[in-house]
Amino acid sequence: MRRARLVPTADAGQASVLVVGLVAVAAALTVALGHVAGGAVDDAAAQHAADAAALAGAASGAGEAERVAAANGAVLVSVSSVGGDVIVTVEVHGRRATARASTSP
Repeated sequence: MRRARLVPTADAGQASVLVVGLVAVAAALTVALGHVAGGAVDDAAAQHAADAAALAGAASGAGEAERVAAANGAVLVSVSSVGGDVIVTVEVHGRRATARASTSP
C-alpha cells in the first residue's frame, strides 16, 4: 500500500496562480466590453437626438432644434440650412452625430 506524500512538490500551488490570472483576464475583458457597449449606446443616443433635432429644425427653426436636442440629452453643435434641407450636428457624451431633414414635402 502506498502512502500519500506529505512533502510538497515543486509545482504545488501553481493552480492557484493560474486561477488568479484567469480571473484577472476575465475581469479586464468585462471592463473593456462595458466601455465598448457604452460607446455604442452613446452613438445611438447622439444619432437619435440629431434625427429629432433635424426634424424639429425643418418644421420650426433653429430654436426648436436646440430645444429638442436638449430634451434628448444632447448639445446642439451646429444647425444650417442648405437649399430646402436643415442639417443638424449634436453631441452626446463626446459622441457627435449629424442628421439632415427636408423642409419640402
